[in-house]
Amino acid sequence: MGLILRIEELGFAYDGKPPVWTDVNLSAHSGEVLSILGPNGTGKSTLLRCAAGLETPGNGRVFAGETEVSALSRREAARRIAFVPQMHTPIFSFSALDVVVMGRTAHLGAFSSPSGRDFRVAREALETMGAAHLADVSYDETSGGERQLILFARALAQEADILLLDEPTSHLDFGNQARTLALIRSLADRGLTVVMTTHFPDHAFGISERTCLLAGGRVRGSGLTREILTPEALTDLYGLGVDIHNLEGERIVCTAKGEAV
Repeated sequence: MGLILRIEELGFAYDGKPPVWTDVNLSAHSGEVLSILGPNGTGKSTLLRCAAGLETPGNGRVFAGETEVSALSRREAARRIAFVPQMHTPIFSFSALDVVVMGRTAHLGAFSSPSGRDFRVAREALETMGAAHLADVSYDETSGGERQLILFARALAQEADILLLDEPTSHLDFGNQARTLALIRSLADRGLTVVMTTHFPDHAFGISERTCLLAGGRVRGSGLTREILTPEALTDLYGLGVDIHNLEGERIVCTAKGEAV
C-alpha cells in the first residue's frame, strides 16, 4: 500500500490557551480506514481540520502523498482531500442537489458553471448515500441525519483520494449507520484513504485496520485495531471499565462494566 496521508509532530493551540494536543504522528494508507477515538473535547475534530488544511497547526506538518498540504492551493487540496464535518449550518437555502454539486468546485475552471456530468456525479453520490429522494429538498429543511448524508454525498462528488470523516454516523439512525459504515469500508476497498473520528469502539472494530487513541493532549496509542483496542486501553481512555467480547467469530463488541474507574 502506498502512503497517502502523513501527519508529523503536529501540535495545535487556540490563541492564549494551552495546547489541544502536541506531537501527533499518524499515517494512513490507500485502501485502509484509520479510526480516531477519544473523549469529548480532546481535539479529534480539530485534528481532522488541520489534516484537511482548514486550520493551521502551531507546529508540525501534514502531507498528502509527498506534498505538504500547506503548500497546496485550496483548489488543489480539495482535489486530494475531502472533509465531512459532523455539523453544518446552511447560510443560504440551496437544494440538497446544489449542495452536493458544490463538491465539484475543485474540478471546475475559474469562471465555469457545473456541467451535465457534474450534476450526474452529484446525483449518483446522493443515490449512493440512499438520499436521492432529497435532491430537490431545501437543505435547510432537512434533519440532522439527512444533512449528514448530503454532506457525505458532497464529499463523494469531490472525487478526492483522501476522505476525512468527523463522526460520520453521529446523527444517523441505526439503519443509516450500518449502511454508512459499509459504504466507508467499500470506499477503502476501492483504494481510498479514509480517516474517521468516532465515539464507538465497535465501529473501529468493524471497519478499521488501524486505530489511534487521542486523549489528554497526546496520542495514547496507535496501531492495528485489534491490538490497540484492549479493555485496559479503553478503560484508561474513557475512565469506565470495559469488557471486549468476541461474538459470532469476527464480531467484537465492547460493553461498559458499569462502574467508573
